[in-house]
Amino acid sequence: MIGNKTVACVIPARLASTRFPNKVIAPLLGKPLLQWVWEATQQVRLFDHVVFAIDSMVTAAYVEAIGAPYIMTSVECPTGTDRLIEVAQQGTIKADVWVLWQCDEPFITSIMIDALLQSCLHDGADMWTLKKRIFEDSVIFSPNAVKVVSDITGKALYFSRSPIPFYREKNLEQFYYQHIGIYAYTPAALERIAGFKQTPLELAESIEVLRPLQYGLKIGIHETVHDAAEVNTYEDMLLAEQYARTASLR
Repeated sequence: MIGNKTVACVIPARLASTRFPNKVIAPLLGKPLLQWVWEATQQVRLFDHVVFAIDSMVTAAYVEAIGAPYIMTSVECPTGTDRLIEVAQQGTIKADVWVLWQCDEPFITSIMIDALLQSCLHDGADMWTLKKRIFEDSVIFSPNAVKVVSDITGKALYFSRSPIPFYREKNLEQFYYQHIGIYAYTPAALERIAGFKQTPLELAESIEVLRPLQYGLKIGIHETVHDAAEVNTYEDMLLAEQYARTASLR
């Protein structure tokens, strides 16, 4: 809870991931990826409800094994946001703020959630997400790492898999920010997004947050200094194992 507002966290867990099939149940140091996310959510004091949004009874068996609740959603949901909207529309859970914690973000922390939600009571945005400054060319130029640029008030201007902005003069100090794919929404924002069709930019970049942005929603961007080590591919899983060992996580 934040102030007098209840906070619900939904973990979308689509089994048939395009780039890494069965990713959500793939083992990371002996535990399925979804278990890492579930255990991380249990450390967040702000959450009043946490639930998986799944589309397969195979996933259900894994979720039941760790003692977590789940809600079945359609296999046709194109994005995690669409899956969260299904959960909200079912009405089983009521909340004033909805957090979407992707199942490929096992290393999000409570500190990062505090950063995500820091202004949700007063800044007038429709939704919020995070960014982290990046320096490595391997990340800046990677299509698997989504980059973001913001306006001077901290609202999102654009997200891309390409390096943005483009620096014409290479001798300038360069600022690049990676988007960390965790979101918070107002209920009104979810109602609006539910009526939006997928947009050309969303489909071109394969970035779900471009849909509400292209329809004109205000997206607040908060900065974090913490790594997320998102798992998009099998190679990312290997890097995640190294990260977990280095950080002494189990």
